[in-house]
Amino acid sequence: MSKPARRKEGDFREGHRRRLREKFLRSGLDAFLDYEIVELLLTLATPRRDCREPAREALRRFKNLRGVLEASPEELQEIRGIGPHNIFGLKFVHEVARRFLRERMMSRPYCRSSREVFDYLFHSLRDLKKEKFKVLFLDVKNQIIEEKTLFEGTVDASAVYPREIMKEALKHNASALIFVHNHPSGDPEPSLCDKEITKELVFAATIMQLKVLDHIIIGNNRYFSFADAGLIDSYERLFPYSAKNE
Repeated sequence: MSKPARRKEGDFREGHRRRLREKFLRSGLDAFLDYEIVELLLTLATPRRDCREPAREALRRFKNLRGVLEASPEELQEIRGIGPHNIFGLKFVHEVARRFLRERMMSRPYCRSSREVFDYLFHSLRDLKKEKFKVLFLDVKNQIIEEKTLFEGTVDASAVYPREIMKEALKHNASALIFVHNHPSGDPEPSLCDKEITKELVFAATIMQLKVLDHIIIGNNRYFSFADAGLIDSYERLFPYSAKNE
C-alpha cells in the first residue's frame, strides 16, 4: 500500500473518531449505539487502530454493553483485534463507574433504597459461580460505614454465623445492617433457607439493639428486597425485644 493511501486511511479513522467525540459532547451517550461506545473505549489506548469491527464482535459475543464491560481480559482477548493495550479503556471506565457508585452510596443516607444497593453491588456479584454474603454496616443516620464479604459458598444456616456478623457490627460501631447475597442461578426469589436465615439475623440484631434495614438477593438483572416485600417488618414483630413492640 502506498504512503498516500495509508495517510488517507489514517485521516478517515481520525475523522470518524473526532465525529464520535463531538457527538458525545453534543448529545451524550443517548445518541450512541452500544458498539460505538465500545469502539471509543477500545481506542483510548490504541488511537491508531480501527476498532469498529472488534467492537461489533464484542457486542455479538457478550450480548450487550454490560456483558462487554464485565467480560474478563482473557475472554476479551479471544476476539480478533482486541489486545491487552486496548482492554485498558474498557476496564478503566468500568472501575471508575464502580468507584463512583460506591462513593455516592457511602456519602449519603441509605433511606431504604434497595435499588441503589443493587446498582452498586450488581457488578461485583453477577455471574459468580458461588454465593457471596455481604454486609453493609450503617451508622445512626443510616449512612454506610463499611461493606464486607463475610461468607462465601452455599448461603445456608450452617454457613452464615449471626455471631460473626454481630461482632463485626460492634467493631464498626454500627447501628444498622443491610445483608446482600447473590443467587448464581439468576433467580433472586428467596428460598425457605434464605427466609429462615434472615429471620435469625433480625432476631440476633434485635437483641443487640441493631436495626436490620434489608436483605437483598441479587440475580440476573433482577433483585429481591425483604424490606420492600414487608418481610423485615413481619420478622421484627415476631420478637418481644423489637423496638416496635415496646
